[in-house]
Amino acid sequence: MIDPLYVVSGFGVGLLVGMTGVGGGSLMTPLLILLFGIHPATAVGTDLLYAAATKTGGSVAHGWARSIHWPAVIRLATGSIPASILTLFVLWQLDLSGESSRSLVNLVLCFALFLTAVSLLSRKAIMERYRWRLHQFDPGTTVQATVLVGAALGVLVSISSVGAGAVGVTALLLLYPQLSMTRIVGTDIAHAVPLTLVAGIGHWATGAIDWHLLGVLLVGSLPGIVIGSYFAHRVPERALRLVLAATLILVAGNLASHELQSSFSMITAFAPRTAH
Repeated sequence: MIDPLYVVSGFGVGLLVGMTGVGGGSLMTPLLILLFGIHPATAVGTDLLYAAATKTGGSVAHGWARSIHWPAVIRLATGSIPASILTLFVLWQLDLSGESSRSLVNLVLCFALFLTAVSLLSRKAIMERYRWRLHQFDPGTTVQATVLVGAALGVLVSISSVGAGAVGVTALLLLYPQLSMTRIVGTDIAHAVPLTLVAGIGHWATGAIDWHLLGVLLVGSLPGIVIGSYFAHRVPERALRLVLAATLILVAGNLASHELQSSFSMITAFAPRTAH
């Protein structure tokens, strides 16, 4: 059975992704956790393959339009793919229990959501403050910095499925100021495809994928992305970014509150037994 609410959620997230290029993991993962009560590890794994599928279409479109800077994609992937594999291996070695895994994903997810919101709200200020300094980088330093950014994104995305959108775009704008915004977005989307695919396969190996849910979300999101892309130039970008950032902050706050309540409940439940 196809739950209409999942389809509607997929459509809404797809609509935002189509209009802003941001919001896939940063909205879908917390939506699955908070609204549908899905375990965070399963939500992350499912969303990673969802992102790989949806962004493949965007990558093909940008590739056809020649709006991808492939050297930057390769440099990002040089850092992100090994970092993703290493992160997943460490998580597998730790053999986290259900509650430990839930807490880890929720905490990293909160951090990633706040980071994404800051990237959306403060992008212009960040650009004005730091871009002139990064103009002084020699080509070799730019390459090294891009690989390091890729590694950071690899760790963040592998744990939370968030970060490859707004954070990646902001980093690319700083490192490659000579590129147009269209090429920056195309480059970020092209890099997200192999990263989310590798991380998603890693989660699949641990069984943290809901294939039925993935299919239902795609049913709603693919039309949403197409419609959102059509309206992308007809809606004020600044207004969209403000609404999206406010939503991310609200969601991160709810996740943090939920995690604190869960931790407090565990402590209070354990305290009487200890006292006894």
